[in-house]
Order: sequence, then structure tokens, then C-alpha cells
Amino acid sequence: MVLRPAHENQAYSDFDRERFLDEPAKRKGRTEFARDRARIIHSFALRRLAAKTQVAVPWASDFPRTRLSHSLECAQVGRELGAALGADPDLMESACLAHDLGHPPFGHNGEQALARIASEIGGFEGNAQSFRLLTRIEAKTVDADGISVGLNLSRATLDAATKYPWSSLENSRKFGVYEDDQIIFDWVRQSAPEGKTCIEAQIMDWSDDVAYSVHDLEDGLVTGQIQLADLEKDITSLYETAVKDYLPYLTMREAEEALVALRNLSCWPKEFDRSHRHLAQLKDLTSQLIGRFALAAERETRNHFGDGDLVRYEANLLVPRAQKVEVALLKSMAGFYIIRAEKSQERYAKQQQLIGELVEAVFAQAPSSLESFFLQEWNKANTDKERLRVVIDQVASLTDVGAYALHEKLIGA
Repeated sequence: MVLRPAHENQAYSDFDRERFLDEPAKRKGRTEFARDRARIIHSFALRRLAAKTQVAVPWASDFPRTRLSHSLECAQVGRELGAALGADPDLMESACLAHDLGHPPFGHNGEQALARIASEIGGFEGNAQSFRLLTRIEAKTVDADGISVGLNLSRATLDAATKYPWSSLENSRKFGVYEDDQIIFDWVRQSAPEGKTCIEAQIMDWSDDVAYSVHDLEDGLVTGQIQLADLEKDITSLYETAVKDYLPYLTMREAEEALVALRNLSCWPKEFDRSHRHLAQLKDLTSQLIGRFALAAERETRNHFGDGDLVRYEANLLVPRAQKVEVALLKSMAGFYIIRAEKSQERYAKQQQLIGELVEAVFAQAPSSLESFFLQEWNKANTDKERLRVVIDQVASLTDVGAYALHEKLIGA
């Protein structure tokens, strides 16, 4: 196969393309950001997202999204929106594919369980865990001493995948790096304004919001967990969910106006009975909503920053307030009808108990309970706190199915 020479996006500097360890390409024909994309696509961590919870249990039925399908959809949105603003498409796709790699089994529920367990060793946060996977756990490149530096991605790609560019010392609930990953994090953030995300990370974040708000609505309608007829009568509950979980300074009037605006769209379904016609209309709805939210951000940003290539710290992604409210309201639909449903709460409690028991069992039965990469880290650890971080790293890497299987193996039913 002969590869055509690729052209580096001149809006990015050699500094942006630099890797923590210098690693020349093995063959010509790919840009540095294309190399990053390939490394993420071929990673263990990305593949495992296929069996990790997005909102619904992955194996409960064949339709709902998994964390992998969500990441692919987020990447499509981010690639096109980023390209429209002048960002490198491969860099954008890489950031979007990488943004959820650190999510543990059972989604945010598993994240909360691990955060409690890790409270005395620096906490647990899915975004910080993603950074740890990219720069340590997913061993693609090692230094002269045989120490893994993860996928050894370019500086700009790692920065674009960083939603929270600060440590747990600055915000113990939402943060982007653990203390023992600080060296490479500081390397990534060289010359970056303190506490500020690059525009590529902002595009990734908005693409994430757009993808899961729209697609969770689609999943909920198809599975029957969301009923169109209930939205108006439940607007107060939807508003309260949105304020608590998605948009703190939302007003009730904004929520009501957003629901009216959405229902007045020509693509908004009047009813949904899962017929071929209605399924086709629903697919058109998801397409048009994604276009609506992406185009609104593109236009607002271009109106403010002009027509040039908008990359790194030269601009910010601007999203109109109306679209932020609409996305928050859509997210609240899955939040209220699915995530906060009584049946879901019962499942969440059992999952959190399983995570706790699994961490205890892996720790107690180590080193025989550890996978090869984590066994090496365990052998290098000098304290129980360091060993607990190794165990949490292994448990966090598991799929939902893998967590149940390892629990049964180590503890029994």
C-alpha cells in the first residue's frame, strides 16, 4: 500500500506536535495527529468501552448506546465542528475518542464508588483516569528504564483531551490529573494559560454534551423509558434535574421556553409508536438536533473570532445560551426518567457494593489477583496507599461484564 504524503496543519507548531519521548514515525505519509488517532483506535482502553455503561446497561437490550458508541458519535461531531473552525480533524477525533477512556465499570455510578474508596489517596476522577491511561497505563511506549509513558501522544492531543486542566488540590471533585502524573501533565501544559482549556478541548466538551443529550433521548424513546406525552407535565422535575446536574443557573422560564422551542421544531415528533415511519423520523430528529447545536456554536464562535484557523489558545468556543439550555433540558430527560428512576437506584446500590467488595478482594488476594501491567506496578509500590492506587487502576479498567466476572472469581456469587 502506498500512502499519499499527508500535510501537517500549519496552524499548529512543532511544539504542539512534540511527544514526551521523541519517537520518529516508522513510515512516511501520516501527520503526527493521525498517528495519535491510530494509537487511540488500536488501544485496549477504547475497545473495552464497548462493554461499559453509557446510561443503560450494555447487555439489557441491543439498542442503547455503550460508552464506545457514544465516544464514536462524539468523535464524529467533534471532528466536523473542529474542522469547520480550523482545528485539525484527526486531533479533534483523537480528543473525543479519548475523553471517556478513564470511565470505570458502571459509568458515573462506578466513578462515585471509586472516588469514595480513593478519598485518602488523592481521589478518583474519570477525566484524571483518562489522562493516566493515555500517559501511563496503556503501554505503547517505554522510556530508557522500561517505564511506560502510555501512548506517548502529542502535546496538543493530550491537551485537547483535558477537560479539567488542574489537580485535585485545586478542586477535589472535578480534576484532570493525579499527583503522581503531575510531571507529564506539567509538560503538556507548558505555556498554557493556567486553568484554561484550549479551544479543541472546549469543542470536545461541547461535542460530548451534544452527542449524549441527543442520543440518550433517542435511546429513551426507543426503549420506552421516555414518553413524549410526559414532558410537559413533568417540566418542573426536568427543570430541577437540569439545575442540579447540568446547568446550575438555569431558570424555570428558560426551561419552559426551551421545551416549547424544541417541540416547535419541524423535526420534533408529535408521537412515537416505534413504527418504521416514526423510527425514521426519530433518526432525522437526532441528525437535525446535532446540526442545530453544532452550527449554533460554529456561528457564534465565527461571529466573535472571525474566519481564520481557530486553534489552541487563540479563541474560545462560544455557544448561545438558548442552545446550552436546550441541551441541558435534553440531558435532564434521561437524567429524570432513566438515571433517577427507582429501578435504576436499586441497581446502582448493588453496583457500588460490588465495586467496594471487588477492590477489597483484589487488594487482599494480590499479587495473584492482578493483571500483568498492574502486577509490575504493585511490585514497585512501597506503601499500602500506592498499592491501593494500583488496585483501583485495575478495577477501573474493567468492563461491566469483567467486573461481575472478576467478582465471582474472587468472591463468588
